[in-house]
Amino acid sequence: VAAVCVNGALTVVQVIGGLLSGSLSLLADALHNLSDAGALTIALVARRIGRRPADHSQTFGYRRAELVGAVINATTLNVVGLYLLYEAALRLVDPTPVVGWTVIVVAGVALAVDVATAALTYRLSKGSLNVKAAFVHNVTDALGSVAVMVAGVLVVRYQLYIADAVATMLIAVYALYHGIVITREASRILTLGAPLDIHVPALAEELRSVEGVTDVHHVHVWELDESQRSFEGHIVVERQDVQLAERVKGLVRDVLTRHGISHATLECEYGSVTDGCCEGEVVAPH
Repeated sequence: VAAVCVNGALTVVQVIGGLLSGSLSLLADALHNLSDAGALTIALVARRIGRRPADHSQTFGYRRAELVGAVINATTLNVVGLYLLYEAALRLVDPTPVVGWTVIVVAGVALAVDVATAALTYRLSKGSLNVKAAFVHNVTDALGSVAVMVAGVLVVRYQLYIADAVATMLIAVYALYHGIVITREASRILTLGAPLDIHVPALAEELRSVEGVTDVHHVHVWELDESQRSFEGHIVVERQDVQLAERVKGLVRDVLTRHGISHATLECEYGSVTDGCCEGEVVAPH
């Protein structure tokens, strides 16, 4: 909450400084700081919703609320990045005089705030795409502040006004890169994509090598969020024996655990009995 308030106040300071100095890169940094405040707010709300336990209406819980927050934050990164590229292109064509010292001082204050805010979100960003998106917002701003300060120095010493537009473009490219990466990762999980480090056919072959298993099919592997993986599959056991089936399921779960899969739904079939399943299809539609 404190980080949101500080970023909001910093945005006001940067807008005033940008208008007084005529610096597009400072205004760009202010716009990105405003999106930082929004990103932190979204991350905070999504994280609180995501911690709510499962209930009768949301039987898987609310954990994916954080992924939705990550997509929203990543989308704002992309929009801001595209807008800054457009404005920077206009300044490259028609450079505008900039008051360098105002740019340097305001960007220096912004850098200190951005580093402090990024430090607050760094630890949580390792386990949450939602917080990572907010963290990237802050890191982008910190790097942007450095770029703005460099541009200010070049303006003061060499009257190189084009440096302001170049700094803006660097901020935009960095924001777009991370916005695209986070959007792609969050979208993969939301659309029930398999984890990147699991090759489903290879996993099925590994399960077929388990003692007592003659075949595996109807396999589905997905992630509920960044920390919880799930598996569903039909395991064909060599003979109809309840004790054998239970032992096989235990061995299969051991294999799945080695792949980081914490939740598994296993349906046992016996011999040639397939209950209408598509025999031979590793991945079958529901």
